[in-house]
Order: sequence, then structure tokens, then C-alpha cells
Amino acid sequence: MAKVAVIGAGIGGLSVAARLAKAGHLVEIFEQSNVVGGKCRTEWIDGFAFDTGPSLLTLPAVFRELFTKTGKRLEHVLELEPVDPAFAYKFADSKSLNFANLSNQKTYSEISQVLGQSPAKQWQAIIERAEKMWDASRIDFIESELTSPLQLIRKPNFLKRLITIAPNQTLRNFGKKLNLDPHLQMIIDRYATYSGSDPRKAPAVLLTIAFIEATFGAWHIKGGIGQLATALLERNLQLGVKIQTNTEVVQILTEANTVSGIQLKDGQKLSFDIVVSNSDAQLTYENLIKSNSNSVLRARKSISKVDKSLAGFSLLLGLKKSDIKLKHHNVFFPTDYDAEFDQIFKTKTPVNDPTIYICAPDDEKMVKDQSTESWFVLVNAPLHDEQNGFNWKDHSNQYGEKIIKKLDDLGLKVSERLISKSFRSPFDLQNYAFAPGGAIYGTSSNSPRAAFWRAKNRGALNGLFLVGGSAHPGGGLPLVGISAEIVANAIGKA
Repeated sequence: MAKVAVIGAGIGGLSVAARLAKAGHLVEIFEQSNVVGGKCRTEWIDGFAFDTGPSLLTLPAVFRELFTKTGKRLEHVLELEPVDPAFAYKFADSKSLNFANLSNQKTYSEISQVLGQSPAKQWQAIIERAEKMWDASRIDFIESELTSPLQLIRKPNFLKRLITIAPNQTLRNFGKKLNLDPHLQMIIDRYATYSGSDPRKAPAVLLTIAFIEATFGAWHIKGGIGQLATALLERNLQLGVKIQTNTEVVQILTEANTVSGIQLKDGQKLSFDIVVSNSDAQLTYENLIKSNSNSVLRARKSISKVDKSLAGFSLLLGLKKSDIKLKHHNVFFPTDYDAEFDQIFKTKTPVNDPTIYICAPDDEKMVKDQSTESWFVLVNAPLHDEQNGFNWKDHSNQYGEKIIKKLDDLGLKVSERLISKSFRSPFDLQNYAFAPGGAIYGTSSNSPRAAFWRAKNRGALNGLFLVGGSAHPGGGLPLVGISAEIVANAIGKA
């Protein structure tokens, strides 16, 4: 039996704590915020509820398995609803596509009707290739502890799987090789943003997202995605995990390249056998670890090579209902998608004409009454960076109003229906979720080597482990849940 300290009560921290407690360890979570969940939260403002981080659940099997192995069925604690269509895509040329939930044939039929038979066949080819990519990468890469490239090279059929994954091919180049319809190219480009990346640099293996969404579905949690964090909190408490909120860890203590405990902001030094950091990996190595051992220096150098993910600017809108009926998940594409990525990653300025994502759940538990609706609106944005980028401190209101005007220009009549509005900039995200620069997904995938530069789950000190979006296998709820399983398995049973 080991005494385990978990730094951070995001989904990664909560998930690994529950697994370790079930395995017989003594676990204590330290969270510097007053709430758990990290970026995964549902906030109530003026009688409206908003999912201010993730707004859908994919690969629900990750969390089904977590709850089952820790003593509860997911469906006994959360109410999941399939979202159909999974996504409604709208383009600047007035064309629109509804991608069906859990039905490839319906999606192919929709593409054929709107764009023609050839694009429909192209999308079928993408799904088939994405499935092969998923099969080639799932067990040995995504769901396994990653130590080095040699680990993969030694696996059976490595070369065959490498060809399937096409690590040196970007999403953009993959589409060009297929001579992909420009509307479909925009959709696969968007998959890069799921990891906060640039599609011109992100590897084509992110196409697996298309297969995952189509095969395992898109799901809404009744009452909001924050219910997942609440359910995990209850699971931890039932398993005997101690949770301290409003408690900041300022240092991971070490002795001879081995963790010995943590130090809190109030000066307390607490002894632990194992420390699991759900904090951002860069913050962990640069701020919490004072050691300059060779292993720590190598970890810092590796992490420094990985770009942070893009940030997001969000609007939380409480509205009167109207005759405008949006789907649950809506994406409005701009005329020039490349200009968006240029502004985010090159000039580091707010996007003039951004892709607009709107989550408009039809959920009576998330509104003040049946005559109203709540919209979570998200646009991609550059990181908050006062020295070398854009300073978001004093620009939230101005940019928020600009996005509202764009929503009006799209015919959504937002201004005349507004009851409540709040804006959240990357600066705000940095402050409440402790995400450097407001990076949504931790680290990006802007390189075929990014996966190997990303922080390893087994840390640079004996007894140190890392979990969450900045660690292997990456950001997003399913991957964070998988990272928790990897860490728990690496630590083992008591």
C-alpha cells in the first residue's frame, strides 16, 4: 500500500485517484481551485447552464470501464443521450451537412445529396482508412505507456502499421492526395483543432477522430458535462479518497532523484510515496520540481519542443427561444480557413473571421424555463501571452461583441434575444483552469514527433507520474481518461 498524492482534481486526477484507491492505495487529492473538474465543468449563470470546456462525450467506453472497475455502472450515475445529428456543418457558400450519429450510411447519403456521389465515396474512403489507423495505433500507442520510439519499432508488424498511420503526412496533405472536396477538407482540417493544432502540421492519424465519432457516437450528459466531474468526485469519496480544495501545491519534494512528498502554499510539508501530477506538465517540471538532475533536465528539454495547443474564446449566452432551431453541435465555417490558422499560430492575433462552434443543447436541466435556451459559443484563439503574443486581459468585451455581430450576420438573431451574456478569454481560462496561456488541450500535435516530446506518464523522478492533457496520449476527455488508466496500471496494486 502506497501513500499517493494527486496534484489537481481535473478529470485526469479524479480518474487516476479512483483507480488507485480501488487498487488499495491511500490517495489524497490537492486542488487549488474551489471546485473539481478542471476544464470539464458546467457553470450556472443567471439561470442558464453552460458546458464551458468539453461539450460532448466521445468514446464513452473509457468512462464506462472506469466506473465499472471502481464499483459503479456509468449509467447508474449519469444519464447519457445520443446526439443526432452528431454535428451540423454550415459553410460560407450556404451549403450544409448533417453528420448522423452512429450511422455511416446516413452520413454518406447526406454527403451524396449535398455534394455529389464522388465526395460521398471520398468520405467513405476516409472512414475506412481512419478505422485502419485506429486499429494500428490504439493498443500499442494510445492505450499503452509510451517510453521511446524504440518501444514501437520492436512491435510486430511495425512497418505495416507505420505505413497505415502515415506519421509524416499531415491532415492537409492527406486531403490533397485524395483531391478531397473542399467542404470535406474543412471538416478533416477541423480535427486538428481537437488537439489544438494546425491541420497543415498535424499528422493525418488524427483522422481517427472521424472513425471514433462515427462508430462510438457523440453523447450528451443530461444536465451538462460537469456531471461527469461530479460523479467522479462522488466515486472518489465513496472509495475513501481525501480531497482538499483551495489547496495549492507549490513544490514536489525530492530525495536522491525520488519523490518524498509535497509542500503546500501554507508551508506544510507532507510525506508521500508517490506523486501524480494532473497539473500541466510544463508547470510541473518548471515550477513544482526544483531538482536539476539529468533526468529532469531531459524532461524539461523534451517538453519545451512541444507547442502549446491553441486557446479558445467563448461566449455563454442565455437566449429567448425563437423559430431558429439549431442542432446540438453546430459548426459554421469561414470563407478562408487558412487565414484563421495563420492568425492563431503566426501573427498570434484574434481571428477576424473565425470558425464558430455553437453547442445548443435541448436539455430542460440547463435552462431557466422552456421559453429559453443556453448557447455555448466557442472560437479558436491565440494563447494569452503578454510578452510575445496577444494580451487578452483588456479585450474580452470588444471581441465578444464582435462575435455576437457575426452571429447576427449568420441570421441567428442573437442580439434581439439576449437575456444573459458572459465572455471567457484565454486569460480567463488560464486563471480558473490553470492552463498556461489558456491552452485548451495542453499540448498540440503540430509535428509527427510531438507524441514523443509530450510528457511521459512515468515521470523523470522515481515515484513521479503525470496524467492529463499535457501528458501521453494527449488532450480531450477520452485520452485523459486513458492516461489515467495507463498511470494506474504503471503504479499497480497495493
